[in-house]
Amino acid sequence: MSLVLSKDKKEGNVMTKLLGAIAIAALALAVAPAQAAKHATGGCSSANLEKTETAIEAMADGDSKFVAQKEIAAAQDSLLNGKMGVCGAHLNKAMQATMAK
Repeated sequence: MSLVLSKDKKEGNVMTKLLGAIAIAALALAVAPAQAAKHATGGCSSANLEKTETAIEAMADGDSKFVAQKEIAAAQDSLLNGKMGVCGAHLNKAMQATMAK
């Protein structure tokens, strides 16, 4: 009987630890876009969008330019919907695409 109780207690501890790890991962994923907007791009602003759009226009046609245009469109949509963290993440990806060769 004590073996059965010990096994149930171990399974409960594993489940508790697993749920805790999932909660921490979910929190990290929720905070990451906001942090990207603050640190990587200096924030999602009209000025940053304009600078990035200018850089995209100067790019040669190709896959990188297509990706950058797609990301800048998503950033503008997020900005209009008030999703600053998401906007910053898309703006960061657009900036990185302008630097890709």
